[in-house]
Amino acid sequence: MLKINNLHTSIDNKEIFKGFTLEINAGEIHAIMGPNGTGKSTLGNIIAGKEGYTITQGTVEFEGVNIFDLEPEDRARLGVFLAFQYPIEIPGVSNANFLKAAVNEIRKSKGEDPMPPNDFLKLMREKMALVEMNKDFISRSVNQGFSGGEKKRNEIFQMAMLNPKLAILDETDSGLDIDALRIVANGVNKLRTKDNAFLVITHYQRLLDYIIPDFVHVMYDGRIVKTGDKDLALELEEKGYDWVKELEIV
Repeated sequence: MLKINNLHTSIDNKEIFKGFTLEINAGEIHAIMGPNGTGKSTLGNIIAGKEGYTITQGTVEFEGVNIFDLEPEDRARLGVFLAFQYPIEIPGVSNANFLKAAVNEIRKSKGEDPMPPNDFLKLMREKMALVEMNKDFISRSVNQGFSGGEKKRNEIFQMAMLNPKLAILDETDSGLDIDALRIVANGVNKLRTKDNAFLVITHYQRLLDYIIPDFVHVMYDGRIVKTGDKDLALELEEKGYDWVKELEIV
């Protein structure tokens, strides 16, 4: 599904990725862990198409398509979704209108007609139940006045509505209490299928108690230096990140 090969990138003349390689297949959950400043959030931004990064070497392919040639909205139409570390507010635009436009734009890209209003409302109620959202959220402006946990929950709700092939969760656990973490993680687990994949970017092992990854990758100095299963996350929790400096590149 996603193939990143020998990626080298920089921003403001500062090199970030130094030969980053990763492959994600349908049905898999991958977790990226590592200390601050190593490029974890940059990875999500580059895949989603955020501007400002200079690609000096390497490729990123999504389902065989070189996505460097695509605008962010075209990547989204292909099925790439990024849940932001800090979700933005959109005053004056209700959740319902925002998602209606997004859902119908994706349907349009597939040659489908807009979703009938009754079907759309039914789908919204169904997906809101996944993340235990109150029905009042439908009419509220996107993320405006939301708590940190509500914003993250709203991101997972948006993901559920859009049904992407690849969902990138950038530190979705940041700032969440235990209850909000459980709700968000349960939503992700219920959305997992054999046809989609997840890339979970996190500092801490606690999220991986709820979302069990198939692979855990340790990122340091712009590269993956170690890959393992969920036990690797426990090792990181115990040892911290200082020891990864001594690891050889995998």
